Amino acid sequence: MPQIPHLALTMGDPAGIGSEIILKALVDQELQANCQVTVIGDLNLLNSTYRHLLTQTELTEKDLADPQDLLIFDCPCDVQMKFGEGDFYTGAASFEYLTTAIKLTQQDQFQGIVTAPIAKYLWQQAGYDYPGQTEVLAEKSQTKDYGMLFAAQSPHTSWVLKALLATTHIPLASVPQALNSTVMDDKLKLLIDSLKQDFGIVNPTIAIAGLNPHSGEAGQLGTEEIDWLADWLQNAQKQYPQCKLVGLIPPDTMWVKPGQAWYGNAPQQNLSVADAYLALYHDQGLIPVKLMAFDCAVNTTIGLPFIRTSPDHGTAFDIAGKGIADANSLKEAIKLAAQIVQNRQKIS
Repeated sequence: MPQIPHLALTMGDPAGIGSEIILKALVDQELQANCQVTVIGDLNLLNSTYRHLLTQTELTEKDLADPQDLLIFDCPCDVQMKFGEGDFYTGAASFEYLTTAIKLTQQDQFQGIVTAPIAKYLWQQAGYDYPGQTEVLAEKSQTKDYGMLFAAQSPHTSWVLKALLATTHIPLASVPQALNSTVMDDKLKLLIDSLKQDFGIVNPTIAIAGLNPHSGEAGQLGTEEIDWLADWLQNAQKQYPQCKLVGLIPPDTMWVKPGQAWYGNAPQQNLSVADAYLALYHDQGLIPVKLMAFDCAVNTTIGLPFIRTSPDHGTAFDIAGKGIADANSLKEAIKLAAQIVQNRQKIS
């Protein structure tokens, strides 16, 4: 019989909403029944957050998990924390939680990691020069090829949106230079492998965006499509005959059908949506994803030797400690990590 998924859940930056959304998410008994979650963080800070939310907000005990009832791997960091006021120390603490979770997962104590939000600039202040958590996960696991895949299930139609970014946190001006056939090959392979092992989709349809407005309009609005992207796509289709690769789709129209599938405002029998969407740069993919699924999208890092998911939002320092943070994206991140564990068990 498949084992119940064992997941590590990092606390994120202590000054942000990480502790609050953890306590809100883990009060869900159905969620707890489907996987075993261990919080990687500071027990004293989690306890103080629990007391603060019960005494200083309108939240009650039915809204929050009691830290005493949770599985916690304690990483005491001696942080004098104030909600919404992250600093050098909270940045260092959040880095410690993440690296501890990675170490324990590599020791086979967990099958996956769910990460609460961190503040990248506070990592820099603490002396950790990484663009984000994804790059730490890749370095510590010695992973060269990895990608940021965003997934979300529509609350309106139950359709599942999946979008991969070919490039991530780089300036827009650097995107054309960062893209080439090798990068596209690597990202497409990651996506096809993930669709098979994580989502059970063996013969996927994948929509691929062009780079320029109107996909270059025959070179009038940019030449990358005719210079190399069209040839790359033709060769990729030959390499993956089991897949249907659709592109290069003008970026401004690629998201029309996903939007209709998400909101249910078009007849489903007439709606031909792809199994996944490959965007070429950060905002090309994430503006539509966040427009549709801001409160339920999940970021999963594909290509790692273990599973990693995270909510698709930041530390929200401006509302930390106020009891109003939405835990839905974190709950969805936990659910997706558990589901991927189970999907991989089926094919192993």
